[in-house]
Amino acid sequence: MPVPPEPPLDCPLCPRLVAFREANAAAYPSFFNAPVPSFGDPDAEFLIVGLAPGLKGANQTGRPFTGDYAGDLLYATLEKHGFSRGTYAAHAGDGVTLDGTMITNAVRCVPPQNKPETAEANQCRPYLEARFAALPRLKAILALGKIAHDNTLKTLGYKLNAATFAHGAEADLDGPHGKVRLFDSYHCSRYNTNTGRLTEAMFDDVFEAIRRYLAR
Repeated sequence: MPVPPEPPLDCPLCPRLVAFREANAAAYPSFFNAPVPSFGDPDAEFLIVGLAPGLKGANQTGRPFTGDYAGDLLYATLEKHGFSRGTYAAHAGDGVTLDGTMITNAVRCVPPQNKPETAEANQCRPYLEARFAALPRLKAILALGKIAHDNTLKTLGYKLNAATFAHGAEADLDGPHGKVRLFDSYHCSRYNTNTGRLTEAMFDDVFEAIRRYLAR
């Protein structure tokens, strides 16, 4: 039976993540506390791949990059470059829609200390592969951070030396429906912006490159 693009809400594949999910359900019963589904345009040309939901971000709200600082920066940048419509208000009911764009994560369940294990990414990879395959118009992928970059390469059937991660790097790859271009950015976390590793201007530059590529 084909793997769907989204795991079931009671996905049992990763024991550590299941135990963490159950503990969070007890501690935060109002949170989403389940594998966070992808969000955006089902006909997207552009897919953003993050690492995993944040405990009090997407794991709380049920929407990728929603409810924490990383989402504040990401959705503001999407709006600035014409990839979204509506006003982001850090909750899943704010009415924001994505235009030609979708957001997903390499690992769909929140991990302890925001650090998924390699085995967990491997277990979740069939869902990422199915998500790629479910986007027939996919032309551009943005990997937010090296782990997202590495998992994207593996999902597309490449070895890790096929494209080196670097902020602003680009690589042309074979996707499930033809050529895709992989773009890299440092993750838009508060830590990276507070330390100056990632500035808003640097993030803007990546999205501007993606916009130009899609407009060709």
